[in-house]
Amino acid sequence: MRYTKAAIAALLSCCLFGATASAQNNAVKIGVLDDMSGVYADNTGPGDVASVKFAIADFGGSVLGKPIELVTADFQNKVDVGAGIAKRWYDDENVDLILGIPNSALALALVKVAEEKNRLVMPTAAATSELTGKSCTSHSIHWIYDTYGQGKTIVNALSKMGGDTWFFITVDYAFGLAVEADATTFIKAAGGKVLGSVRHPLNTADFSSYVLQAQASKAKGLMFANGGNDIVNGIKQASEFGLVKQGMKISAPLAQFPDIHAIGLKIAQGSLISSPFYYDMTPEARAFTDRFTKERGRPPSFIQAGTYGAVLHYLKAVKAAGTDEAKAVMAQMKKMPINDFMTKNGSVRADGRVIRDMYLMQAKTPEESKGEWDLVKMVATVPGNEAFRPMDEGGCPLVAKKP
Repeated sequence: MRYTKAAIAALLSCCLFGATASAQNNAVKIGVLDDMSGVYADNTGPGDVASVKFAIADFGGSVLGKPIELVTADFQNKVDVGAGIAKRWYDDENVDLILGIPNSALALALVKVAEEKNRLVMPTAAATSELTGKSCTSHSIHWIYDTYGQGKTIVNALSKMGGDTWFFITVDYAFGLAVEADATTFIKAAGGKVLGSVRHPLNTADFSSYVLQAQASKAKGLMFANGGNDIVNGIKQASEFGLVKQGMKISAPLAQFPDIHAIGLKIAQGSLISSPFYYDMTPEARAFTDRFTKERGRPPSFIQAGTYGAVLHYLKAVKAAGTDEAKAVMAQMKKMPINDFMTKNGSVRADGRVIRDMYLMQAKTPEESKGEWDLVKMVATVPGNEAFRPMDEGGCPLVAKKP
């Protein structure tokens, strides 16, 4: 059979454009790997799933002519379980993107797996700043927050209030150790001293021995380098032992609105938190909050709000790239500005760190609160280029060193 030059050109054009503007298989698949029932479930878990469903629906349910599918799993706060699920998703179920992952040890493992499999991972719930430091990869984006930004915002604020000596109560795995390490850097930079620290297992119910050690240190500031229910239990018990009445300033850089709600304003009042999101920050944020509350029965954490934006940015990049091939989509995500109800004109740096403004907030007194979830007030805005670690200081191998 003979073909004219025009027919061959048309055939090649059709094939080339068909290959470019398509998904690699029959769907674009997103996986939420999360804590669905444990210590971090209130801030991540089912709420993350709801946010991803909202983003998929708002995008239209399909991209490049293919359906957008969602798979979810509870990794039970076990790194080996989470790693096994992720590998199965990548190898056998053609999952293109995994997000959530509220465990820094698991996140550090999965960024390597994603790179090996040429798939993407966006740890929206993990906090360790190492994800954009020495452990950064070309297939991962650290989307919402990190231990560097949270610690810097809180320590700098409390140092100005006279907090020059500190004690840490730290959850004993990669996340807690990163919070303590980053915060210690800022404490020393401000001329302060760390008088001691103690480690506790994940999901601890009894903090009494740790609180007594903090009390005995006579430090002016006590920092809980943990998250979720561990923050709630720790701060409640510190209050029971009278540490606040004795003048010790208690902080938890990773505290979120559900944590403040669980602690209660009677105890939490005056506490400082760092967050990239608040319910009433924009009319769009308020609308999302109302939608989320109708679905879940309470407002979103900043992780759940940020997870919506992560999925939307990813789907926009797939559409713009004309493919869901990981490297092409990553290049597009780093090229495009981030704009959603939580982030305005944000960006993804070469090391995978998303740059957005952060906000220093203070828990209200019970008298100031006008409702069950009216919990905090804005104290200051920290511009994104000040909130996060300078790119050339993290040790990311993707970033060229200055001569």
